[in-house]
Amino acid sequence: MNTLLLVGGLALLLLGGEWLLRAAVATAVRWQVPKVVVGMTIVSFATSLPELITSIRAALEGYPDLSLSNVVGSNIANLGFVLGSILLFGRIQVQKSFYEFDWPVVFGVSLLILFLLYNETISQFEGIILLVVLVLVLVYLIKFQPAVVVQETPDKAPFKSWTWIVFFIVLGSFGLAFGSQWLVKGAIGLARAYDVSERIIGITLVSVGTSLPELVASGMAIVKKEQGISIGNLIGSNLFNVLTVLGITAVIHPLQVVDTQLLAFDIWVMIGFAVILLPLVLFSKSLQLSWRQGLVLVLCYVAYIVQTLA
Repeated sequence: MNTLLLVGGLALLLLGGEWLLRAAVATAVRWQVPKVVVGMTIVSFATSLPELITSIRAALEGYPDLSLSNVVGSNIANLGFVLGSILLFGRIQVQKSFYEFDWPVVFGVSLLILFLLYNETISQFEGIILLVVLVLVLVYLIKFQPAVVVQETPDKAPFKSWTWIVFFIVLGSFGLAFGSQWLVKGAIGLARAYDVSERIIGITLVSVGTSLPELVASGMAIVKKEQGISIGNLIGSNLFNVLTVLGITAVIHPLQVVDTQLLAFDIWVMIGFAVILLPLVLFSKSLQLSWRQGLVLVLCYVAYIVQTLA
């Protein structure tokens, strides 16, 4: 049964990623907005659905540590495993907005979650604070980010009708959400047979499993030469994981750190990946990320997993 869930989940992930990417490109073309904005909003929210569903369910069922470790582990996996893996097979041209807005916000939000967890809890009020920050970020992205003309005309959009765009956004989102849920459920079923702890499951299997939508969506964006959506998806997903997933989950049920290793080690690794991303971009040739930066990220992620499992 676990094997069937793994295979079925992977197939649904691939289909969901394809549907969502087509709808996202169509949205950018028809709205005439930068594709990176669509990647940081629509695509990021859709690919963060697995984290949201998993975290809410874990909190309501009495596993608050799994909610926190899921988000922290997923953010680490997004920058280490997902971005690193994609760069091993392709290049990403980073836009000026990356170091003017995208990176500072990702780094700032990482510090915010560290500050909120100083007392080892995230209360309902603090959850509201996270959601307010999310609204401010979205307002800036939609209204105040400098406009970039999209080369394609609306007639060349993958879908000619808004009805079809919305339909495939919803369909792709559900495909990513349920596909990752099936895959994670199968993986957790196997892990628990060997008495693996909640933190280890959250940091490794659940976080990597719920990061698969980002890997699929970003990988397909690279293959189809939609680099703006690819990098925007990963940056936006990390923002959504902290602001939306933890914000909504904390409002529904306050979160509490059970395994102190999360604060002593994991969250610092999350911040470390955000920090290392800036010099990797600034010291790259013409602000273009390639396999060299990808190898650094993957090796750092492997080192983290080894240390976690040790």
